[in-house]
Amino acid sequence: MRYEGKNAVIIGGTHGIGLATAKLLAEGGAQVLITGRNQSNVEKARDELGGKAHAVKSDASDMNDIALLGAIVGQRLGRIDFLHVNVGVAELEPFEQVTEASYDRQFAVNTKGAFFTVQRLSPLLRDGGSIVMTSSVADEGAEPGMSVYSATKAALVSFASGFAVELLPRGIRVNVVSPGFIDTPTKGVKGLSDEERKAFKEIGDQVTPMKRNGTAEEVARAVLFLGFEATFTTGAKLAVDGGLGQKISAAV
Repeated sequence: MRYEGKNAVIIGGTHGIGLATAKLLAEGGAQVLITGRNQSNVEKARDELGGKAHAVKSDASDMNDIALLGAIVGQRLGRIDFLHVNVGVAELEPFEQVTEASYDRQFAVNTKGAFFTVQRLSPLLRDGGSIVMTSSVADEGAEPGMSVYSATKAALVSFASGFAVELLPRGIRVNVVSPGFIDTPTKGVKGLSDEERKAFKEIGDQVTPMKRNGTAEEVARAVLFLGFEATFTTGAKLAVDGGLGQKISAAV
């Protein structure tokens, strides 16, 4: 099997891109540990994976949880081959409406949590292993209401470059996947109603040059390409956005 003998950790693996990545890894024979901060989602994901993965409640914005997660990973998997940092929260607000609380929430998860998760788990990575971090098409440019979210993701890309340099002596590759509009349960945005999610999807269909939202599995396959196949690639960012970030004009 493709990933037999490999140990993988997915931070934010209970739904969407993280869960799709976990499924492909488990189906390929890997030992997988996923995390999520919502106990109900953790249990649902464990059931959906059919007992093929460890599922742990852990909040990436909580330093105590990050420390405990390191111990849990060490106990259950020992050394790991692959780490996917897939956590993220978006609160869409015009900049004049941004509060200190919403600012802190987004940076706590998307930036601080991601940084210290890698710091805590990288000693468990085998030399020659890999890390993939999930950013967003919003990590470049600007859109109304996304100033804070975009900044958190731009910082994440910068962190990945730093990690790539610092982990190079151990042969650990660090890369970034940058999705566009992806058809996931939350659409990556906090607090959307069903109607708002539908509208958000329709916007994605309209503005994406390929005229559709991507699927979670399409991003997962890109993640695993970076994680296991792209053995001469580190410090890179791979767009999985239907051409949106590349300013491609759709054919008429």
